[in-house]
Amino acid sequence: MNEDSAHFPPVDPVKTGFKGCCPRCGQGKLFNGLLALKPRCSACGLDYAFADAGDGPAVFVILIVGFIIIGSVLWLEVNYAPPIWLHILLFGPLTIILSLLALRWCKGILIAMQYRHNASEGRISRD
Repeated sequence: MNEDSAHFPPVDPVKTGFKGCCPRCGQGKLFNGLLALKPRCSACGLDYAFADAGDGPAVFVILIVGFIIIGSVLWLEVNYAPPIWLHILLFGPLTIILSLLALRWCKGILIAMQYRHNASEGRISRD
């Protein structure tokens, strides 16, 4: 991951992950579409084969978006008691939109943190 000989100034992993940029140079795009990773950076050529965010972004999104949506549903129900169809009309699309945005941001940030800290799979040393 960080074994290359190219020298780039360090970039903030949260900012680059939030913007969906390359974790090494901060210029090239990380995503090809909404959530699919590109094979490599178009600016610096970094191979994204190391990137494996796994289920981490989904867990964070479920917890954060769930807290926001359920809190909003409860607040609206206690204060105004609207009919159930209004809850569905308001919070159905809001849940989907927030989840997709947050999933992209969390995935970008976790991949940038993987690169920054040179994270890789655990290996057993057989000496």
